[in-house]
Amino acid sequence: MNAPKKREEIRIRAPRTEDAAALARLSTQLGYPAMPEEVVRRLDGILRDPMAVMFVAERESGCIAGFIHLLHQHLVECDPRAEVAGLVVDDDCRGLGIGRALMARAEEWAAERGCRFVNLRSRVSRAAAHAFYEGFGYEHYKTQKAFRKELPSNKAK
Repeated sequence: MNAPKKREEIRIRAPRTEDAAALARLSTQLGYPAMPEEVVRRLDGILRDPMAVMFVAERESGCIAGFIHLLHQHLVECDPRAEVAGLVVDDDCRGLGIGRALMARAEEWAAERGCRFVNLRSRVSRAAAHAFYEGFGYEHYKTQKAFRKELPSNKAK
């Protein structure tokens, strides 16, 4: 039988370039394999975007145990909202309150910007994630399909 996980102090902060390897590992756990060099380039764009933010959860040991990435959106069809573009907690750190801390910080950021809603999307197969979001007060309000088209001039560099 596994011993209960010990709660510890979690610090929510902005990511830094030196977090790239940890962010790449977490992105891979989320199902989006990434190399640290790619993360450095992508993180630079996120940090320069005034309509985006990213937060990392840092454990007492200094280990990055999760991240959340948000987009502030202005749309014609609804009031300003924040969209969770990505959220992941390290497989070995689940159950420590890290996801709740990241979501709470995300909601605080969204409220500071006058957003009425925080939206997120979750793959249909992620039942545990769905239960987490519902437990945090989120409601399933729409089912849709996602489409994309790769543009020839913007293939991965």
